Amino acid sequence: MSFRCVILSFLLVFVSTLDVKPACAEKAAVPSKEVVYFSAITLYHPIVMYQRYQPLMDYLTKNTPYRFELKLSQDYRDIIYFLKNNRVQVALLGGVTYLEAKKQFAIIPILKPLGHDGKPYYRSVFIARTDNKKIKTLSDLKGKSVAFASKLSTSGYLAPLYHLYFNAGIRLGDLSRRINLRYHDSVAREVLRGEFDAGAVIDAVANSLKDRGLKVIAVSDPIPGLPIVTRADAPAELISAMKKALLSLDYNNPEHRRIMEQWDEEFKYGFAEATDSDYRQIKKMIDYLNENGVNIP
Repeated sequence: MSFRCVILSFLLVFVSTLDVKPACAEKAAVPSKEVVYFSAITLYHPIVMYQRYQPLMDYLTKNTPYRFELKLSQDYRDIIYFLKNNRVQVALLGGVTYLEAKKQFAIIPILKPLGHDGKPYYRSVFIARTDNKKIKTLSDLKGKSVAFASKLSTSGYLAPLYHLYFNAGIRLGDLSRRINLRYHDSVAREVLRGEFDAGAVIDAVANSLKDRGLKVIAVSDPIPGLPIVTRADAPAELISAMKKALLSLDYNNPEHRRIMEQWDEEFKYGFAEATDSDYRQIKKMIDYLNENGVNIP
């Protein structure tokens, strides 16, 4: 036997005594996580949505027995369709979208984000260009052009209209021109371009653009926090795991804050549990506008 063969034989015997497993065997030994698809109302353009929401998916994947994947919708009606047809199991909705989805199938509100003040509310904000001296208060919108978000948006359409009708006595017919746009950041963009005199957006979008040449001219009353919902047939284990992972976070804890600062403004301050009764206020606003000739949605 040649010297080379002796060496090879020795190496084979040596390796066979080691507890070495093939790479494929190691991968097979790690159980894969069940995928949960998560969607959210279209506050921003899809690229921005991915940037702001993916860190939350990563956190949930790391801290639950599930792998969360973001499935973006094109508009508010898409997200209802996704939930109804089980293309997503979890979603961040608005109050109007929640009530509309609830008419069609069974869903459960499980969590709602906290605001920067630690309370589970947010607001609708009317914005105008900083250099627009003709618009200072809500009453100045009479005869002006206004951009709104989707007709299914709570903070981008329902709440602003309620604020106009109930608090300022301004009706849609009193505006010179109006439009409904798909994304809240599109509303802000059109106002910045000077295409519309004013716009209505969720406070998180207004806050993110406050140094870009926009000013706040009016703020709505508090609106119940955007509900994170699951399909009614979602496993109890999934709901429990999500609640445990998100309710354990405290924005005042520096370690937690480092994680949450990567998330969108809308939910980086933490969460509280949500119930169906939280959104009765939204129903009252819808009923009031319907009585005044405005169909919502």
